[in-house]
Amino acid sequence: MSETYFISGIDTDAGKSYATGWLARQLAESGRTVVTQKFIQTGNIGFSEDIEVHRRIMGCGILPDDENHDTAPIIFSYPASAQLAARIDGKDIDLEIIDNARHRLEARYDIVLVEGAGGLMVPITDDFMAIDYARTRNLPVILVTNSRLGSINHTVLSLEAIKNRGMRLHSVLYNTYFDKDKEISADTRGFIARYVERHFPGVPVIDVPAF
Repeated sequence: MSETYFISGIDTDAGKSYATGWLARQLAESGRTVVTQKFIQTGNIGFSEDIEVHRRIMGCGILPDDENHDTAPIIFSYPASAQLAARIDGKDIDLEIIDNARHRLEARYDIVLVEGAGGLMVPITDDFMAIDYARTRNLPVILVTNSRLGSINHTVLSLEAIKNRGMRLHSVLYNTYFDKDKEISADTRGFIARYVERHFPGVPVIDVPAF
């Protein structure tokens, strides 16, 4: 059986694409077949720049699944939330297209990492958020965080949203790329680890190295 995880950031530009590519590489090096999917890409035409980031970090090059768009089934041209980008492009967001593409990937790979768009509360429609997609598909969440100012607030709010919906938190990826201030980064990393241990016992907080 394939394992599928939904990777979300605490906000936009949390280092989610980088962390997704890094995790995919680590898992692949353990001997399992791994692929990433960008469930909705905005700000691009005809390709997903986030998938390109994943492949570069994974060191595998563009895959046939990228060329047939299973790894980026929905792409909008305007760099905005999914619901706004869809409206600007004059298109609807058909979740069945995403699901079918994911199912095809699940049939071919041991692990599928589905990268979200922005944070968990990014709207897909007015009343359906990214977190709702993960919840209704029963996908465990991998949350990407960092030490940027305000990240503790964003991290706790994201974790509270996951817990309140009864969802499974698989792990937290702490992106060390943003560790520019030693005092802030050490305090942030420690606080997040303690919070996760109290509220999600046994869930690992994993450092993503900058390289």
